[in-house]
Amino acid sequence: MADDLTAEAFLARLDTHRSDEELRKYQRYFRFDADAQDPLDYFVGVRMGTVFALAKEFVDMDLDQIEALLESPVHEARAGALRIMEKKARRKGATPEQVGELADLYLRRHDRVNDWDLVDLAAYHVVGRHLRERSRKVLYELARSENPWQRRTSIVATAHFIGHEDLDDTFAIAELLLGDDHELVQKATGWMLRSAGDVDPDRLLAFLDTHAARAPRPLLRAAIEKLPPQQRAHYRGLRA
Repeated sequence: MADDLTAEAFLARLDTHRSDEELRKYQRYFRFDADAQDPLDYFVGVRMGTVFALAKEFVDMDLDQIEALLESPVHEARAGALRIMEKKARRKGATPEQVGELADLYLRRHDRVNDWDLVDLAAYHVVGRHLRERSRKVLYELARSENPWQRRTSIVATAHFIGHEDLDDTFAIAELLLGDDHELVQKATGWMLRSAGDVDPDRLLAFLDTHAARAPRPLLRAAIEKLPPQQRAHYRGLRA
């Protein structure tokens, strides 16, 4: 376990693992110019497996230090902060109050959760877990946001509800996001619909019968991925 559980210490450890090869991999995957990254938001080239291993060491980091880590311009540092939050929320014995503090931090600093991978690290296990027995009004507010990452949070957070066979919000938010123009929101929405279909296949089919004709292609493609070939062809045909 790390002795100095501060954002500064995490960043210093992170820096020792920088790799030009990993940076090139991120460049290909996230499609950016490694020589012209935004100085306020950039990758340094640390493998996510290493980031997650560091997060495990720093899991006892205080909230103020997690927030300091979120403020870093380094993408991998913010990924580390969100992984720490996810691990804290999932720890045996984590209290509702502790999970609530993590969810509040995530939502309050959503400005630093600004890419799809960062959303996916904590929306499910932090925000969704916190809202399991609470009002989900905030998710509907996020679904109507101009920020695509907030919209992605609104649907990905429902994964926690799906795990408890609670599907109403997934389908309701998916309906709100049917007209979304961001591909990574569309894909996340299709992913959650597919997961909901694992729990209740008939409800997924009913949703598709009603909405497939106007669903964006990436959303539809993800939603029908597990259906038999004939059904996939049927719903693709409705969209054509």
